[in-house]
Amino acid sequence: MTTHEAVQTVPERYRTAVVPHIMVADAAAAIDFYGRAFGAVEEFRLDRPGGGGVLHAEIRIADAVLMIGDTSDGPFSAPPELGGTSVALHVFVPDVDALVRGAVAAGAELLQEPADQFHGDRTAILRDPSGHLWVFLTHLEDLSGEQLEGRLSRAGG
Repeated sequence: MTTHEAVQTVPERYRTAVVPHIMVADAAAAIDFYGRAFGAVEEFRLDRPGGGGVLHAEIRIADAVLMIGDTSDGPFSAPPELGGTSVALHVFVPDVDALVRGAVAAGAELLQEPADQFHGDRTAILRDPSGHLWVFLTHLEDLSGEQLEGRLSRAGG
């Protein structure tokens, strides 16, 4: 996929998307993993008073913010407690191939190899040790709705 004009690797419309808040069984370990696997930077952390894990933390992967905390009594559960997850976390990064290499080396499960997609992004799908699904993307080209529909039709979708 090529284009004559330079495109942003993270489309502007996704820079201020909904901020996910994920729950895990061991937030401290997950934060460490995300740092090693995805290059995440911990912005801040609030530990539960008297111990008992992380009440709330925020990390940044590329330009995306993610909230994270340990599960507790209440409405939030971690994927293993639910037997899976219905949510995939999409993050645009400058180089999906490099991120995937580091993530797999750190222990992420590769579900879909990086590949150029009809919609103009190069994508890969990973599962982290906490059971969350991640779709990492590098934006390659801007397409009109008509171009997207034509490519989808040719792809057999």
